Amino acid sequence: MVPPFSEIRKILLVDDEEQNLQSTKLSLQAHGFYGIVTLSDSSKTLEFLAQEPIAVILLDLRMPKVSGIELLPKIVQEYPDIPVILVTANDEIDTVVEAMKLGAFDYLVKPVEASRLVSSLRKAFEMRSMAKELSSLKQYMLSDRLDYPEVFTRIITGDKKMRALFQYIEVVAPTREPILIVGETGVGKELVAQAIHKISGCKGEFVAVNIAGLDDNMFTDTLFGHKKGAFTGAEVTRDGLIAKAGRGTLFLDEIGDMNEASQIKLLRLLQEQEYYPVGSDLVQKSDARLIMATNRNLQQLIAEGRFRNDLYYRLFAHQVNVPPLRERQEDIPLLLEHFLNAAAKNLGKKKPTVPPELAAVLSVYHFPGNIRELEALVSDAVIRHTGGVLSMKSFSAVIGDHQRSSTGHEKPVIADEDPLKTLFGHFPTIGEVEDYMVDEAMKLARGNQGLASKMLGIGRQTLNKRLKKHGYGDARKGSS
Repeated sequence: MVPPFSEIRKILLVDDEEQNLQSTKLSLQAHGFYGIVTLSDSSKTLEFLAQEPIAVILLDLRMPKVSGIELLPKIVQEYPDIPVILVTANDEIDTVVEAMKLGAFDYLVKPVEASRLVSSLRKAFEMRSMAKELSSLKQYMLSDRLDYPEVFTRIITGDKKMRALFQYIEVVAPTREPILIVGETGVGKELVAQAIHKISGCKGEFVAVNIAGLDDNMFTDTLFGHKKGAFTGAEVTRDGLIAKAGRGTLFLDEIGDMNEASQIKLLRLLQEQEYYPVGSDLVQKSDARLIMATNRNLQQLIAEGRFRNDLYYRLFAHQVNVPPLRERQEDIPLLLEHFLNAAAKNLGKKKPTVPPELAAVLSVYHFPGNIRELEALVSDAVIRHTGGVLSMKSFSAVIGDHQRSSTGHEKPVIADEDPLKTLFGHFPTIGEVEDYMVDEAMKLARGNQGLASKMLGIGRQTLNKRLKKHGYGDARKGSS
């Protein structure tokens, strides 16, 4: 089982002064840290570590029984994955230099400022998280294992790239860090977010909101909520979606469409885990895990001055890139079967027989709307279906329109190495290219001239003449 966040982020405070332990613990809790354990007897530190899973250690340098400088090398040797932050006095800097050489992650000088302590702890968690991710990812890839296949059952795929994506998700999902899901419209980003939530161990709800089109006022009120009387019409206090998510997951879709003011508020939420409800001057703490998604190129938006650079790099640590359907062509038959079953069940119809050439025809289509578009195409075909073999008309019409549109508007790609020369061994004539395209279209359509003509963007009679002219077997074969 995936350990809950309280175990993953557990902090051990080691100090011989009980007052220091309690004040530090209260300060950390006020800044949103949980799972804090204290130890006033330094001689029991190693024994404690053998029994309790700890993420970060805050270790006082001067203690009567066993000093921090004595404990440090033993901790580093036995528990190299646990970052150790030393707490020292001003006159012990030489000792600190020695401690850093021995493997300490950081040091803090008394009296410790709360902001400095919080910053150091967050960096320690990030470093530990990345180290564990690299180790786990290596193990996953070497063994090709998937620990929670049941979580991904709603994502229909047999693609190797998607399996590698699932393995990466299993590694990063239990961390507390935000995750950015990138992918074109219709690839299933919300399904991926739901899978991350299920694996994460979050104990609260999964709350999703599409923030495209929200101005800053709507964004703030939707996420943060408001106090009674905060604005005209605010007759009662209302909690925002962050409070609704609680210790669960808040999924923000289409973050590339946020305005700058909203981006600043999101950045503060990510960095400080705190926010202000509209009309309130009392800061609220957030325990929600944040997952964000976009179909936009954020780097391009940064270059255009429409997305904050610091927000992008805050999201850069964990990115899940969902490939478009055209890069997962082996999934088309699986998705086709799944959507046919679902559409027939929803409509109360018998599942129609699929023409064998349909999957081949769909494999040459660009699918700008990805999986969502395929689902809509299948649903439309099943609605129109009256019996027997599923009609190809609705599919062929969409693919034919796409082919004609592409022929009329898309410009050829000029590469450093001419692809035509690579394909033919020389620069081909127009006739050679035409013959090649006709031959490939007929292969994909399995000899069906009607489908092949749709792919090529020419009339059926024109294709028939070309086949006769070049002696393509029996030109009437497959013309049904």
